[in-house]
Amino acid sequence: MTNVVDLTAAQAAAAVERGELDRTELFETYRDRAAADDLNAYLWVADEGPSTNGGPLHGVPLAVKDLFCTEGVPSQAGSKILEGYLPPYTATVVDRLAKAGAPLLGKTNQDEFAMGSSNENSAYGPVLNPWDRTRVPGGSSGGSAAAVAAGSAPWAIGTDTGGSIRQPAALCGIVGLKPTYGAVSRYGMIAFASSLDQAGPLTRDVTDCALLFRHMVGQDERDSTSVAFPEEVGLPTAERLDGMRLGVPEDLTGEGVEPGVMERFEATLQLARDLGATVDRVPLPHADYAISAYYVIAPAEASSNLARFDGVRYGLRREADDLLTMYTKTRHDGFGAEVKRRILIGTYALSSGYYDAYYGRAQRVRTKIAEDFRAAFERVDFVVTPTSPGVAFELGAKTDDPLAMYLNDYFTAPMPLAGIPAISIPCGLSEGLPVGFQLAGPAFSENRILDAAYALEQAIGFDGSAVRD
Repeated sequence: MTNVVDLTAAQAAAAVERGELDRTELFETYRDRAAADDLNAYLWVADEGPSTNGGPLHGVPLAVKDLFCTEGVPSQAGSKILEGYLPPYTATVVDRLAKAGAPLLGKTNQDEFAMGSSNENSAYGPVLNPWDRTRVPGGSSGGSAAAVAAGSAPWAIGTDTGGSIRQPAALCGIVGLKPTYGAVSRYGMIAFASSLDQAGPLTRDVTDCALLFRHMVGQDERDSTSVAFPEEVGLPTAERLDGMRLGVPEDLTGEGVEPGVMERFEATLQLARDLGATVDRVPLPHADYAISAYYVIAPAEASSNLARFDGVRYGLRREADDLLTMYTKTRHDGFGAEVKRRILIGTYALSSGYYDAYYGRAQRVRTKIAEDFRAAFERVDFVVTPTSPGVAFELGAKTDDPLAMYLNDYFTAPMPLAGIPAISIPCGLSEGLPVGFQLAGPAFSENRILDAAYALEQAIGFDGSAVRD
């Protein structure tokens, strides 16, 4: 039989179902690879697999981002303020996947509280990119992306607030889906920005993405923002894109995008034409303001959400003679520099006298961005862009320039603001490093997005096996 690690998750599940692969062997193969991880992709690895069989995912193990609460297992959100925290409950999405037959393999490293685009903000050290260990894997779900790309996990879940699934997927050469807001329960996800956060899959290919996503969706009475998915998530089968209309934002001229990335994007557009799609320009007049709006709204919500970490109820506590000093010392020692920066930005934006000027205005821009997408989808089926303006950059290259770091989210931030789904698939290499191609569609269009991505994936023929050796 083929080497276990050469199988996609869907192929491994099918092999278990046919009796050709033992689920214990499958789990132990990945457990051993995760335990030997040299990318700093894991913060905790399971000792053993489940004691029971069953489920449609047939025991294919799952890597889980550190901010998903998992009962009795460290769930630290990449932060020292939660170091060693063992939740008394499990996040809905992790529980659903376990019941579907995907046991917990390990917890993956991430930017602290999901705040970052490089995974260099983790309190437990940066994750390395398996394509080049001197470079970042992207963030904030960098550990999940690196683990899947390197073959130390067959698939993984992460979260996307402004691009934290799609951008690391692009930089690591794998598939990453940000679902429609509300499609997946947020219960048990340690919150960053509650109106933007959404869980999604990171996988080796589009079929695996659809299979995992199928068992993630659904309304949850413990999350009032979750909704029932309107249709069953199917496995993609499309071979062509006949009649499909792709829209490229009018402002996407290539300025600010690395030449190699733009070259791969244009080549993928030509492949789409060859498969029967039409490609037109569409106006998204407010998309340029997405980064500005995002970096007001997300920090504002973070300043509220992170107020709960005060040393009183759980996590780190620094002793002091009075309550205020205890708060101050705990947060000083527990939060990293980027988290402190965003809390300060968010608190300022919400403060008396500045609320309307910053937070209120950002919310109005958010509404305009959503309206732009609705107008675009009356003319085209999907909006397409590069996922990231560049390939994976060197460790430390942008840590001293927050604005340069934030611009990595230029193509990914508009979609969470509009609440719409988007996927990143690998579309080739530039300078020997992966490039991502992004498709975004209307709310709850995931089945059509997956079909289109699958057809493109087959035509592109990207091979990431070299980094799984």
